Amino acid sequence: MTDRKRVVIVGAGFGGMSAAKKLAGKDDVDVILIDKRNHHLFQPLLYQVATADLSPAEIAWPIRSIFSRYPNVSVFMGEVTGLDLPGRRIIAGDRDLSYDYLVIATGAVTSYFGNDHWAMVAPGLKNITEATDIRKSLLLAFERAENSEDPEERRRLLNFVVVGGGPTGVEMAGAIAELAKQALSHDFRRIDPRDARIILAEGGPRLLGAFPEDLSDYTRKSLEKIGVEVRVNQQVSDITAMGAQIGDEFIPSANVIWGAGVRVDHLADWTGRECDRGGRVMVNTDLSVPGYEDVFVIGDAAHVPWRDGMTVPGIAPAAKQQGKYVGGRILDHMRNRETPPFAYRHAGNLATIGRHRAVIDLNGLKLRGWLAWWFWGLAHIYFLIGLRAPALVMVQWVWSYLFRKKGARLITGLMSGEVSEQASPASSAASSPGQKNDKNTTGGMRGRSIPR
Repeated sequence: MTDRKRVVIVGAGFGGMSAAKKLAGKDDVDVILIDKRNHHLFQPLLYQVATADLSPAEIAWPIRSIFSRYPNVSVFMGEVTGLDLPGRRIIAGDRDLSYDYLVIATGAVTSYFGNDHWAMVAPGLKNITEATDIRKSLLLAFERAENSEDPEERRRLLNFVVVGGGPTGVEMAGAIAELAKQALSHDFRRIDPRDARIILAEGGPRLLGAFPEDLSDYTRKSLEKIGVEVRVNQQVSDITAMGAQIGDEFIPSANVIWGAGVRVDHLADWTGRECDRGGRVMVNTDLSVPGYEDVFVIGDAAHVPWRDGMTVPGIAPAAKQQGKYVGGRILDHMRNRETPPFAYRHAGNLATIGRHRAVIDLNGLKLRGWLAWWFWGLAHIYFLIGLRAPALVMVQWVWSYLFRKKGARLITGLMSGEVSEQASPASSAASSPGQKNDKNTTGGMRGRSIPR
């Protein structure tokens, strides 16, 4: 038995949580898990919070409660501001922590490809705050359209633009279409929510580029069937508070949602090691940082070679596999045991399009439609981390499926200007034209894959 070691894990996403779970309960390891939030988030379902299908509590759980049974795991809520790898120290807030092993699982943030000012008017979808902000903005658009006396402003409010044709963009566009054309279709008197225009813009030649072409074609046709305008090979060149420039057309819109890219911040400076264009650290085959066998980078923050010149994708199952591997690698190193190189096992890709529509590629076995939708739902419910959460989510989904209702249609956290704007048509007319709510800067999109 070796001396007791301290393992510091930065980030409580899928990778960090998996590493901590692998080390939890070990009597020769002390684990410190650091995250700037106090909860673990099941990110693949964030879009359902943003479109009022689920409430935040159904997809997030307090980190402390998850590890309450393990005395060797301590949770620290704080933000890491610096690393001293030669000195084996990490700075988080006003704390200066030493470590024997360090696991960096900080994830990624949204990349606007050099147009960071778009973040204020085109939020992404990375955390609960961003999801609830988007939900508020979507629902407010219908409320303001109901109160507006200006036909042009009403049309602008009922235009919704989603940028990015990956799984997140596809899921978001489909969910907005169902919100407008089904769940809200009978709730208003002066507008018809079914008149809403949903545009999905993708700069590449097709949606879901990681999927087989026939599934991409099915996805496009399915989205168009439920009322989504799909635009491929069209770049977004500008986004303002008034809308988005897509190709040669400016689309007036109060809601532009970004899902087109991610990047990793700080790690190049912190590690002093080579990173790719997205800021991901080029790690060794055991996921360690070159020159530091006691420091590991996993998940979205790691550049891990895979097959055919590709890298391991930034998806939840990959992060979980890496976290479990690194936890085992640390234990092996403590016990002077050899560890084989990390080998990623890709189970497949999946994306949901809307009500009883989804696509799944199980390494060549392709599913689509109703069967794929139920497979997608059951897979996600099964891998929710929590005690009562899976049952609650199942009940909520069944309710939504049977009655076409959105169970979390609450507009919360209103500012005073928003309250007066919603109070009555008269107060709406008195508000300053072009008034726009501030948006939080946002994180990047994690792709979808089959959890395991």
